[in-house]
Amino acid sequence: MKKILISACLMGEPVRYDGKGKPLAHDLIGRWREEGRLVVFCPELAGGFQVPRPAAEIAGGANGDAVLTGRAAVIEIGGADVTDKFVAGAQKALAMAREKGCDFALLIDGSPSCGSGFIYDGSFSGHRNPGRGVTAALLAGNGIEVFAPDAIEALAARLTEA
Repeated sequence: MKKILISACLMGEPVRYDGKGKPLAHDLIGRWREEGRLVVFCPELAGGFQVPRPAAEIAGGANGDAVLTGRAAVIEIGGADVTDKFVAGAQKALAMAREKGCDFALLIDGSPSCGSGFIYDGSFSGHRNPGRGVTAALLAGNGIEVFAPDAIEALAARLTEA
């Protein structure tokens, strides 16, 4: 059975920077949970962050690929460089995905870790750029197909093909 690494916040766990969850209300989530497909994980907590924590964005309009290659940093709203924690969390997410046999990931969009379709531009102004966060980039770069919540039907189709 194909497994899915899923952002803990999408399961309603209060792990986001603001201390909240962002549960994904979709029939497929319940079905996949019952089937034992879901591996719930928060790369930011795994990387050493607390809840709540300051908001963070990838600086300069860059993306997770640039962070992984050392060309960009993840910065908290107060200016602290937290790149190392984001990279550590991404590495732990990849290790968990491999350990549990996840071929797919369903990750919250917009996050500097998990964003797969868009991330915020580093200005803390709410502006979005297309791109992936650090964890999404690392997973995708290692052969794990990454989907945003609005692509859950596409993920379901891939599960039937795989």
